[in-house]
Amino acid sequence: MSASSQNRLGNVVVFTLLAAGSLVMLAPLLWMFTTALKTKVQVFALPPVWIPDPPQWNTFVRMWTEAPILSGFQNSLIVALSVTVVGSLTSALAAFALAKLRLPYKNAIFLVLLSGLMVPYPTIMIPQFVMFSRLHWVDTLLPLIVPLLFGNIIMIFFLRQYLSSVPDSMIEAAKIDGASYLQIFRVMIMPMIRPAVAAQFILWFMAIWNDYLAPILYLNTPERQTLQVVIANLNVEFATQRDYPLIMAASFVALLPILIVFLIFQRQIIESVALTGSKG
Repeated sequence: MSASSQNRLGNVVVFTLLAAGSLVMLAPLLWMFTTALKTKVQVFALPPVWIPDPPQWNTFVRMWTEAPILSGFQNSLIVALSVTVVGSLTSALAAFALAKLRLPYKNAIFLVLLSGLMVPYPTIMIPQFVMFSRLHWVDTLLPLIVPLLFGNIIMIFFLRQYLSSVPDSMIEAAKIDGASYLQIFRVMIMPMIRPAVAAQFILWFMAIWNDYLAPILYLNTPERQTLQVVIANLNVEFATQRDYPLIMAASFVALLPILIVFLIFQRQIIESVALTGSKG
């Protein structure tokens, strides 16, 4: 067998494996979508109803009126966008400072930040709750937003390592030309690290959007709860009524913002992976 035939066979095998893997991952999503289009009877029908006929599109309309989906959607967007947009900027500034500025004890500061990753959230959960309750922030979105506006340790670590390959001579040359550190960051550094920021932005957005533990701790009023808490409450309320189509419709809608963010930043993610591979 020639080398070209072997390469062609290898590509076919890899494509087949990847296609099979993608089907395995997409199957639960497709089942969730089709379940949202079923009637209550069809959900439990045997044999299973794969394609409902006729599809119950009114479930996607009904969920907005029978549950606080809209308020949950708005609250989740407020938390996720405010945290990721502002936090990404502060994380990039912190990474630039730790990587390229001549700060005293900056390596020690970086190690202290990394040590924070080793502290599990349940150990600080109760002290945090007591602190925020004394500030009268409980049952508001502030405990979910304010602490994360100052940056993400994982993002700071990733961007600092990304900036380590940037020559210090470039920074020094810009300083000699009279540029301030903020100007260097805005004109030189930010365009350079934009793909890495986009990749970390998506991961952070997904984590904040899908977070359940912190919102369930701090949010009590249904109109102030995030979408994940609202869906969990739907599971308690409507599962007893066997209204699984409504739960699946709300869960499907909850996936859309993550998909939209990924489609917006997919080019930057590909650039980030390509640059990381070329640097390695």
